[in-house]
Order: sequence, then C-alpha cells, then structure tokens
Amino acid sequence: MDSLTETPLFLLALTIAVYLSAQSLYRKAKTPLLNPLLVSIPLLIVLLRSLDIPYECYRKGTEVIDWLLGMSVVALGYMLYEQIEHVRGNVTAICVSILTGSLVGIVSVVFIARWLGADESVIVSLEPKSVTTPIAVSVAAHSGGIPALTSLAVIVVGIFGSMVGPFILKKTGVESRLAKGLALGAASHAVGTAKAIELGAVEGAIGGLAIGLMGMVTAVLIPLMEKIL
Repeated sequence: MDSLTETPLFLLALTIAVYLSAQSLYRKAKTPLLNPLLVSIPLLIVLLRSLDIPYECYRKGTEVIDWLLGMSVVALGYMLYEQIEHVRGNVTAICVSILTGSLVGIVSVVFIARWLGADESVIVSLEPKSVTTPIAVSVAAHSGGIPALTSLAVIVVGIFGSMVGPFILKKTGVESRLAKGLALGAASHAVGTAKAIELGAVEGAIGGLAIGLMGMVTAVLIPLMEKIL
C-alpha cells in the first residue's frame, strides 16, 4: 500500500481530486472564506500525514504540476494578445501603477516587520511577497532570506488578495477593468489573476501582464531599496 500511495499517478490524482472538491465547495458556498487554495492546502497536509507520505516524495511526484504552471504563462500571454487594444494608450498608466505598487509593497512590509521587531532575515524574506513564487524565492534567497518563509508569504498574500481585493475595489468605486486587473495581478500575483479572470477576460489579461511586470520591477527595486532602507 505504501508503494502505491507514493507513486506519481496516485499523488497527482489525489492533488487534483482535492482541488476539484475544494473548487466545487467554493462555487456552492460562494464565500471567499472557502477559497479553493485555502481549503486544499490544509486538507492535503492532513491527507499526506494520514497516509504517511513524505513531503519530498509528494513534491517529486507532482513536479508535472510545476511544469504545467509554467505553461500557463503562455495562456496568459495569449489572453493579453486578444486584449492588446486595452494596453495601447495606457502604457504610462500601467508602468506608473506597477512601479507604485511595487514600491508600496516593499516599503510597507519592511516598516511593519521592523515595527513588530522581526529579524532581518524575516524582513528580506517578506519583501517580495507580492511577486509570483519563482521570482520571489530567487530574490529572497539572493538577499539572505528564508525561501520557505517567502513561499508561505506569497501564498498567504495571494489568497488574501483574491479574497478581499474585489470587495475593496467595489467599495472604493473602482470601475475600470484595466485598474481591476492591475490591482489584483500586482498585489496578489497568480492567485489574484485567477480571480481577475473570473471578473472578465480584460481583467484576467491585464492581471497576467501585471504578474510579469511586478516580477521584473520588484527584482530590480529590492536590492536598491535595501541600501536605502
């Protein structure tokens, strides 16, 4: 039985089944508190511990999912191509928004973490919290951070942003589809973009653009900001 539960096929099937179940629950309940990722992660942890499956075994068995995540970028690129007319004429607004979002994201987490008395290693681990995981982990590791903590921060920020982002945008009267996509993609990377796609094709395409731009800008700004802050 142990050998069966540790096979890639079983682990992939388990992961997909858990996520689809969580997604079905989310659609029926229609509450942000039951975000599929928020439900899937703890449920998978419980199942892996119950089945006595080592994390390393699970990670290796589900590597194909990481590969597919990379391929999803192509899909976002195609969405952006279809909505390219919304980018033309708004290049300056997009660049200013991304730069502002990156600066605010970095500076705010540094000051809050220092105010709470966090160690420097924790601070540099949290700085790239609003960037997609591969870039965030690389930037944090280069700065002497803790990659595992960075990954956790990215996941938490993504889920939180996708939950409260649409509510805040609605309450503040933001109607621009471009602004919604930029806000969700810049603040909550892939998870926020997934939520943006639910709002519409334009929002999803711009959210995908925001992921890439935020990654590049943040990777450049963090080493510069560390010298200033």
